[in-house]
Amino acid sequence: MGKLDNLKPQSVFGYFEDICSIPHGSGNTKQISDYLVDFAVEHGLEHYQDASNNVIIIKEAAEGYENAAPVIIQGHIDMVCEKDAGKEIDFEKEGITPVIEGDWLRADGTTLGGDDGIAVAMALAALSDDSLQHPRLECVFTVDEEVGMFGAEAMDVSRLTAKKFLNIDSEEEGIFTVSCAGGVTAKSIIPVKRKEKEGNIYKLGISGLLGGHSGQMIDQERGNASILMGRLLYSISKDAKFRLVSLEGGQKDNAITKDCTAEIRVKDEYCAAVEKTAADFDKIVRHEFKTSDPGAEVSCVNEGVKKVSALDKESTSKVITLLVNHPQGVQRMSRDIDGLVETSLNLGILKLGEKELEASASVRSSVASEKNALTDRLTSLTEYLGGRMEFTGDYPGWEFKDDSEFRDTCVEVFTKQYGKEPVIQAIHAGLECGLFAGKIAGLDAVSIGPDMEDVHTSSERLNIPSVQRTWAFVAEVLKQSR
Repeated sequence: MGKLDNLKPQSVFGYFEDICSIPHGSGNTKQISDYLVDFAVEHGLEHYQDASNNVIIIKEAAEGYENAAPVIIQGHIDMVCEKDAGKEIDFEKEGITPVIEGDWLRADGTTLGGDDGIAVAMALAALSDDSLQHPRLECVFTVDEEVGMFGAEAMDVSRLTAKKFLNIDSEEEGIFTVSCAGGVTAKSIIPVKRKEKEGNIYKLGISGLLGGHSGQMIDQERGNASILMGRLLYSISKDAKFRLVSLEGGQKDNAITKDCTAEIRVKDEYCAAVEKTAADFDKIVRHEFKTSDPGAEVSCVNEGVKKVSALDKESTSKVITLLVNHPQGVQRMSRDIDGLVETSLNLGILKLGEKELEASASVRSSVASEKNALTDRLTSLTEYLGGRMEFTGDYPGWEFKDDSEFRDTCVEVFTKQYGKEPVIQAIHAGLECGLFAGKIAGLDAVSIGPDMEDVHTSSERLNIPSVQRTWAFVAEVLKQSR
């Protein structure tokens, strides 16, 4: 018996539990892709699977809907894999364990994958329900959305005939997203040199920050641990000579970094200065982020005298210069839409290797020229430090459509079901709708979803009643799409 068997609608939660049991982190989607193919075969449905593991499953129109315009239901099959400190799990081989907690569904010490497993579950529920009234359904399941929308970018849409497009990848019930920012992953790569040296090794840490989605939460001014580490290292350099040994922060470029660690080699005469600066900076961080990140703290531990491979003076300086000058957070607010972040970036993955430092940032903007200006700024800084840039996952924005028949249908159904009109909004986070709008001329798209909280973190949870209402809404939209 499944853990979610008593939840209604059982078909939606049953498929969601199946999805939870299958490892499906970004870049590890073959198994869940094959699960979708097996589902299609079992139900006798037309289907396609490409080399990227994207899947399309098609179900012909129900009786009475043969002449209705087809509808695409779309979601992505990969999830962000984050876990609590000390949680033992191999995301490459193990599924996640869902836990019911009142009206909420969470996971045991990991991300839940409601983003975007709930879209996959609803699509499968629609495809498997022969009593559902609907036009031709073209269900599109994409891979690697969380790391650059590579699946949507690679997908061949020639088999799709629909112009109406329902994306189920939003996290607030009652909010219809109808426009989004474009973005790109920008990686700065700085060459470094090392020397074998002996000295006191200090391990520095920035921890206790909340993190979160770098598109949806960037305007909350949460601290970025890697940027703060740059400040700490620069502060230490004013009073103490040291060399960097190691540096690591963040796991995903689209998640605000909540932890960063560094090791530095210090001569005896500078140990007191290092410890004092770290203690002072701890007070600064606790004060500056007492509202946005109340658990923020700085640690400094002397690990004793060791012989290590440390960066030379110039390389240490280059790394600190990059971090101190790397832009972070909101760069510009929209002048046209109140409260909308227009341009931002987030330093998400920071890793110091033997020969190179890699700093990967998620750049977003609803204005293409501003996105380009920001990547130019990063390029200028990186090249000044003798490094190079790599850009991946460049995706276009999704422009607002003034005249939208499908949006009108969704608004009408929602208003009748909920007794109020939905909120129509543009968002700063990227959505695959932008890529599909660029591939399918005249696409009429709406993005919806049930209530989810703290996505991309191990505190992620999904509201059960909201899923129930959202499923009822989806079913009625299909029914009304004649």
